[in-house]
Amino acid sequence: MKKRPSKERTVPGAARAPGGGRRARGHGSPGPTAGTPAAGERPAQRREPQMASRRRPDQPGEPGGQPGMQLEGRHPVLEALRRGRRLYRLWVAEGVQMKGPVAEILELASARGLAVERCPRERLDALSDTGHHQGVIALAEPPAYVSVEEILARAEARKEPPLLLLLDGIQDPGNLGSLLRTAEAVGVHGVLIPKHGAVGLTPAVARASAGASEVVPVAQVVNLAAEMERLKAAGLWLVGADASGPEELWAADLTGPLGLVVGSEGRGLRRLVRDRCDRLVRIPMWGQIASLNAGVAGALLLYEARRQRSQASPH
Repeated sequence: MKKRPSKERTVPGAARAPGGGRRARGHGSPGPTAGTPAAGERPAQRREPQMASRRRPDQPGEPGGQPGMQLEGRHPVLEALRRGRRLYRLWVAEGVQMKGPVAEILELASARGLAVERCPRERLDALSDTGHHQGVIALAEPPAYVSVEEILARAEARKEPPLLLLLDGIQDPGNLGSLLRTAEAVGVHGVLIPKHGAVGLTPAVARASAGASEVVPVAQVVNLAAEMERLKAAGLWLVGADASGPEELWAADLTGPLGLVVGSEGRGLRRLVRDRCDRLVRIPMWGQIASLNAGVAGALLLYEARRQRSQASPH
């Protein structure tokens, strides 16, 4: 693996590099990015609520009258119980087989003294926001975001160079859920998303992530571009996905303290975010479709970073 240029920045869990070499930046011109939707892909879903699902008359909120968040599907509900997230109500459809994830859900609910409400599947169909409840719906406390400092501390505690995923304005809940699921699979220390102009940890995201949204730490930041500068000052190198990037993904060094940056489904990386990337890489395309969606592009970046890291530190 080619030696990374020296730098002055330091990061928890990473040795300080000698020297004071100037950092190189990517110079990809603006254009379609690896996060641009492919032909025929559904447009971004902008109606997805940011924090909580619609509240219904038969769904009590958490104490104090604040609405909870509806979780739908066996894996999202199971991971919420495993992680100790507070649930206010739990519905299970009549006729659901009491085995696998459902059996563990009932066991954990019983251990916590949470009553299970058995009801006809038609009632869950009426309650469902996503239409994919798998016979299980829960009303939980709103999701808990973490700070960027907590994410970096997680990497330090594991004695690993930080591996972060930065998402610039993902609006499709399916893409965010897919990216969280992949991030969890490759051992990402945390994910950064903007507080405005992007989907948050909603019920549809939890469902699409198959419970990964309960596991992967997510920080919601006010200004992603400003946060990128702070990450660079802390020692991270930022690599953005851009179809016009000067370097192919496979040729880029993705070891060491790293933040991978993926743009939104429509516009890709915003100019301020693109300008703050140290390098811009492109994903080679051999077919007639000009781009990949954000979920697929992010997965390719994450797994290439994991492959390189595994080779650099096989143990």
